[in-house]
Amino acid sequence: MNLNEPLAYRMRPKNLDEYVGQEHILGKDKILYRTIKADRLSSIILFGPPGSGKTSLARVISETTKYKFHKMNAVTSGVADIKKVIEETKNFMLNPIGKAILFIDEIHRFNKLQQDALLPFVEEGSIILIGATTENPYFEVNKALISRSMVFKLNPLSIEEIYKVLKSCLKKEEGLGSYNIKIEDDTLMKIADVANGDVRTAMNGLEVAVLTTEMSKDGYINITSEIAADSVRSRKAIFDKNGENHYDNISAFIKSMRGSDPDATVFYLARAIEGGEDPVFLARRIVIAAAEDVGMANPNALVVATSAMQAVTMIGMPESRIILSEAAIYVAESKKSNAAYLAIDKAIYDAQNKETGQIPMHIRNAPAEGMKSLGYGEGYLYPHDFPGHMVEQQYLPDKVKGTKYYIKDDTVD
Repeated sequence: MNLNEPLAYRMRPKNLDEYVGQEHILGKDKILYRTIKADRLSSIILFGPPGSGKTSLARVISETTKYKFHKMNAVTSGVADIKKVIEETKNFMLNPIGKAILFIDEIHRFNKLQQDALLPFVEEGSIILIGATTENPYFEVNKALISRSMVFKLNPLSIEEIYKVLKSCLKKEEGLGSYNIKIEDDTLMKIADVANGDVRTAMNGLEVAVLTTEMSKDGYINITSEIAADSVRSRKAIFDKNGENHYDNISAFIKSMRGSDPDATVFYLARAIEGGEDPVFLARRIVIAAAEDVGMANPNALVVATSAMQAVTMIGMPESRIILSEAAIYVAESKKSNAAYLAIDKAIYDAQNKETGQIPMHIRNAPAEGMKSLGYGEGYLYPHDFPGHMVEQQYLPDKVKGTKYYIKDDTVD
């Protein structure tokens, strides 16, 4: 045991019984648990946020399998490294079984050429691939690799699960068991809470607290809530503007505005701002929601949203957070109508897919002398010449005459 190694590395589980969390895929009745136990694993891709246990699960597999286990990181490895593993796997003297497990951390960083180099050997079964990624593999990984693998999503650990790991760290010799540590359960729970599902962050925070606190006269390292808070500093952000969370958070933000929930709207807006999202991008989403979801029920929402976008462009952060909040809440609290959105989409569909006929002659323009004699503009009724500034006449072409594109709903005054 090397105590100079990080606590999170020293405390990685060695078998499934030591592994904490992910019961939805590693419960004793689940397929992944059974295949690992039976050493009958096929290619899998693990994806989930940092600190959810992807690498730890790969290590458990490495400790339990009869197959030769290779590990590489996509950031530092290339096609040559893949070929080397394959050559060794195919070499009967080096690997009589003729099959090996290849764990690739951050597989989403492999380019298409590198992923394609793996494909034939994953397909024939000589390489059992374990890919780990923080990104949604359906966006980032070769579809052919996806189709030949089982995909498992790992969730952030719960506060209780992280607390359990921290308690284990305090007891085990390979953890912090050689130190005389006093720490209240409430303080451990606070560390677990601030980590936001990332067990590695929690373990790093606990280790920093222990290693930077002097032993008191009673012979103990007393970790107070204040010391723990200073060691973890602030809640770990779970929003990544470049990852899957970007799409999930923006989707939740838009749907909260559409669903008329101002509290959820502000919450997802705050997450986006804290995650470093471009404020102009957020403003554009509010403008779109004002047009698509509020529409004719409150046309002023589009005016407010557009003004907010202009103001954000001119002012910048941090003040723009107030402008974004005001506009987003206004859109969320407005009555909703998607009638204009449905109308234009239906009209575009007809324009693209139907024979819609010719524009009626009486509403065509006649800018040149002689065009009126051909019927251009003949019979047009000027609405302002009639009571109420309206007059009944045909505007749609004959082929779509009577079609209703805009259907006013009961939210429109």
